[in-house]
Amino acid sequence: MTLKPLAAACIALTLAACGSAPTKNNAPKDAMIFVEPELTPPFYALNPFNYDAPPPFELNLQKAAAQPVTKMVVTSPTDPSKKLTLEENRLIITTVNSKERSMKFAALAGDNEIDITEIDDFLQLVEGKARHYPPRFVQRQERKGFELKLKEVTQQLDTLASKENASFDILVRAFKASVMARNLDLGSVYTTKSLTYAQRILKINQEDAEANFWFGFGLSEGGGQREAIPYLDKAMKAGVQEAYLSAANNYIAMEQKKNAIQVLKNYKVKYPQEGEVADRLIQEIEKQGRWNVWQVLNPPKVAS
Repeated sequence: MTLKPLAAACIALTLAACGSAPTKNNAPKDAMIFVEPELTPPFYALNPFNYDAPPPFELNLQKAAAQPVTKMVVTSPTDPSKKLTLEENRLIITTVNSKERSMKFAALAGDNEIDITEIDDFLQLVEGKARHYPPRFVQRQERKGFELKLKEVTQQLDTLASKENASFDILVRAFKASVMARNLDLGSVYTTKSLTYAQRILKINQEDAEANFWFGFGLSEGGGQREAIPYLDKAMKAGVQEAYLSAANNYIAMEQKKNAIQVLKNYKVKYPQEGEVADRLIQEIEKQGRWNVWQVLNPPKVAS
């Protein structure tokens, strides 16, 4: 699925740097033609639960496509004089009064519901670049596009999450968006927001695997390594694959080499297909002692 708002943000920045784009009618023959930039590949796995499985967003799209479609004729939001026919299912979540994950597939959101398709699409893209700190971009212009769009998305989610009865689904998305906004250095306010959302989420369900994983590595990468341990432990026990790497990274930051190596050995047993990765990380620990797991797995490139 192509995410038009992100591409538009990237183009807007390009135009701001290079001047106004020529129109088709008055453009000289040798004028520069601007096209939507191609997104670079993700740095982090899009499914931290299982590296070999499709990401949850893609799975939800498949489920939506497999459901019967109830076509609907609605008024165009951009031109009230026109009608639109909705012919495909979208991803719909409730916004209030729901303490469990709940998603339905329909052409249109109803009362106290929201079409979350575009937001989930974008959050998946951001995860591939900025789930952990530091974020990884090879193009500065692409990063600027992500930053602009993430600010817009966080504002929308913050508004929905500000309600005392905000749904679990809304809180989870607001939490993740705040963590990634913090990772992109968009402001210290996002650190506070992410902590607040995590507390609200875990108050509803302290066993939620995804929440424990995100809260765990978020605490760790923000300097709270000791506080992160119980949350990462829960995530590992719940079967979150990437929690093992986050836990190893956490112990490295605490200079507890033995614990880091033991976590990686457990990772190798649990995920034998990752044996080469685990061995490589163990070797690095024994040689250097302290570093970042993500930098070892894929050294950073200078953004251009």
